[in-house]
Amino acid sequence: MRRRSLLRIATIPAIAWPVAAKAQVFPTKPVTIIVPFSAGGPLDTLCRILAEPLQAALGQSVVIEAVTGAGGAIGITRVARSAPDGYTIISGNQGSHITLGAVQQVSFDLLRDFAPVAMFATTSQLILVRKSLEVANLAEFLAWVRASPGKVTDGGGGYGTVAHTSALYFQQMSGTTIQFVPYRGAAPALQDLMAGQIDMMIDQPSNSLPQVHAGKVKALAVTAPARLAAAPDIPTTDEAGLPGFYTSVWQALWVPRGTPDAVIGTLNKAVQEALADPKVRQRFADLGQEIPPAEQQTARWLAEFQKAEVEKWVPLVKAAKVKTD
Repeated sequence: MRRRSLLRIATIPAIAWPVAAKAQVFPTKPVTIIVPFSAGGPLDTLCRILAEPLQAALGQSVVIEAVTGAGGAIGITRVARSAPDGYTIISGNQGSHITLGAVQQVSFDLLRDFAPVAMFATTSQLILVRKSLEVANLAEFLAWVRASPGKVTDGGGGYGTVAHTSALYFQQMSGTTIQFVPYRGAAPALQDLMAGQIDMMIDQPSNSLPQVHAGKVKALAVTAPARLAAAPDIPTTDEAGLPGFYTSVWQALWVPRGTPDAVIGTLNKAVQEALADPKVRQRFADLGQEIPPAEQQTARWLAEFQKAEVEKWVPLVKAAKVKTD
């Protein structure tokens, strides 16, 4: 009898431990946000701004890691293969999470293999040209482009990215032909624009506005009906000579499909708390970014919005018949 009692007592920890492990409150270790584009680019910058308030909200360190290449596919693949436990998050936008699959074969499904967490920023874009280009405004630039069909170079972070779809839309709206030059991210593309290696770029203010203010590149227009509060001297496309050419970039977070709803809820709540931080709101505003209203910060809203964006942008990219290895 005594031996049986000891055996019974000895087995209690082995039985109780899994239950206790499951009861642990998320998170209990650092959380990593993967940026699928180059370090120093727009998405990387915004994620790093979010990191500090997210750490406060989650009570754990938040690590930002840029895993670049293949238009975002390398970083996304890494997260798709990660455990669905909330500790590995993928950040992205319409380029990485809407049109990427239309220009290359990928090992994941952008809608089925990831669960939305939250959208955290939106912004219009800037039409930029190299400083040495002798044009004073967008109308003069369009005339120059039309006089050199197929010779004008436009840079951006790879085929299928926001920069690429914006270039396709620009050609469609302006009746021009330009040559898109893919880079590993927006940051190196901007470096080449400043160096005069490419002619133009359609880029996010968070990446290029500091260089505009420094006089290293020219901003001809903002791709929205209203001017940027952070740069009120830059005219809109309506004002500058390309009416109706509106593009925007949104940034969001996802986790691998299968991540528990409670974990997603914790992450979403932390994002919403971070976005309510006055310091975050001011830093985003300084970069020309807008924070979505509260009703657009939910996981459900992002899921519905993502499906609508697929219907809007994928046909445009497929019509261009762009494919990359």
